[in-house]
Amino acid sequence: MKVHPNQLKEGCILEKDVFSLTNFPIVPRKTVLSAETLEIIKAFLIKEVHVEPILATGEPFKPDQVLEADIAIAKDEEIQEFNPSFIELYLKAVYSYKKFFQRWQSGISIDMPALRTVIVPVIEEALKMPRVLFTLHHYSNADNFLYHHSINIAALSAVLAKTLNLPKGDCIQIGLAGALCDAGMAKINPKIITKKGVLTLEEIDELKKHPVYSFMMIKNINLLKDEVKKAVYKHHERIDGSGYPNGISGDYLSIYERIIAVSDVYYSVTSEQHNKKKQSPFKALEFILQDQFGKFDGKVVQALTELMTNFTTGTKVRLSNNKIGEIVFIEQSSPTRPMVRLIESGEIIYLIHNRDLYIEEVL
Repeated sequence: MKVHPNQLKEGCILEKDVFSLTNFPIVPRKTVLSAETLEIIKAFLIKEVHVEPILATGEPFKPDQVLEADIAIAKDEEIQEFNPSFIELYLKAVYSYKKFFQRWQSGISIDMPALRTVIVPVIEEALKMPRVLFTLHHYSNADNFLYHHSINIAALSAVLAKTLNLPKGDCIQIGLAGALCDAGMAKINPKIITKKGVLTLEEIDELKKHPVYSFMMIKNINLLKDEVKKAVYKHHERIDGSGYPNGISGDYLSIYERIIAVSDVYYSVTSEQHNKKKQSPFKALEFILQDQFGKFDGKVVQALTELMTNFTTGTKVRLSNNKIGEIVFIEQSSPTRPMVRLIESGEIIYLIHNRDLYIEEVL
């Protein structure tokens, strides 16, 4: 939908790039608007902005007056259609998960049938269109990171399982395990979760208890397989034994835990949190391949690499020098440093030979 900048609010999601008098957008599409970006839009005297009909929280966006409705998604009633877009389905799931999480914080037990009705449709749609998973980091911010993170892990874990040729039933179960991994955060002091500064050692130790809390919350749920419960408990363990809570090594980690571990780290790196900025999907993959070498299952990391290299050719990216380009070729041995053609000049940049330059953001 098209609205006036005065109608915008924090949490709105840009449907289209916002341009001023330059060839580059001053705010790219898929940006979740913050107080800072709202000021930028107003400072450039932008007259109209295209936004999604749903906020990053999953709630419908209801401006006082719409300038021009997009035919496909203009009205709130259309958000409730039987076959909504994946992003609408995803944002609704995030909103529902937040409500579940708030109930868990108040001591209410996990309602697994209700949670399944929210998570499984997202998983099933993600299995059909895995490319969209590499855009989801655009929709979260530090304040709602935890809710987005749980849905993201569920979707990516299921897709990785499918890429590894696991049966669909296992894909769904692994996705559910991913959604439940951080349920135990509801038992952590909220001040620790939302703290904007550097955490103390004591606070870090408390955060590291969340897999145990998550397991305690689900251990008596008969609808969950034992493999799911174990995966929730062990999703922060690492192949080399450097993880937590027990320092378990690779021989004792199932494919469930190995998949969720990669999904968890990928979205942690690509999401904005109170104590760190988000990185692009390529930076996340580079981190997993290089900085975390030996900590993750090689087959799972390869599955993630294949997903990214299969689905990002043709994608527009912003480089670290702020130039916009399009990925034209990805070298299998260096998937985080593809060949990029600059939109403005047509120049071909070989990132593998330009180590000081990297992909800052996937647009």
